[in-house]
Amino acid sequence: MRACYPGSFDPVTLGHLDIIERAAPLCTHLTVAVIHNPAKKTLFTLEERRHILGQQLAHLGNVSVDHFSGLLVDFVARNEFQAVIRGLRDSSDAPIELQMARLNREMNRRCETLFLASAGKFSHLSSSFVREIARLGGPIEQLVTPEVAAQLQQKLTSKEAS
Repeated sequence: MRACYPGSFDPVTLGHLDIIERAAPLCTHLTVAVIHNPAKKTLFTLEERRHILGQQLAHLGNVSVDHFSGLLVDFVARNEFQAVIRGLRDSSDAPIELQMARLNREMNRRCETLFLASAGKFSHLSSSFVREIARLGGPIEQLVTPEVAAQLQQKLTSKEAS
């Protein structure tokens, strides 16, 4: 099965990496698809997010990183994916994720969504929380890899300097 795992990954967290590493063995190929939404203000640029993900996923031979803008169902159709992988952190994620999965399926009958439950230790984790904790000088070592933590700190330091 060829699948994609879409997200903004701003930054990629240990929760994202857990879902990717658990989904990869289920797929012949998994594409981690970075969403490019020009209307959304991100800390990292699209190219930076793709680069960081590429570094973090280099050890997974059947995983690649791509990007898209527009509708996910169009990206799925263009690439002939059989499934979309989504992580569910807790029960509050379920309603919106189910709604998106149903809408995607209505737009493209071949767009199936597979849900993976987050590991309990990552159920509280989101990129926005990581950015805020890092911005306020809090500890992020349990939330992202050391490489991502360093890139996040460097990015925040350069933003403050400008």
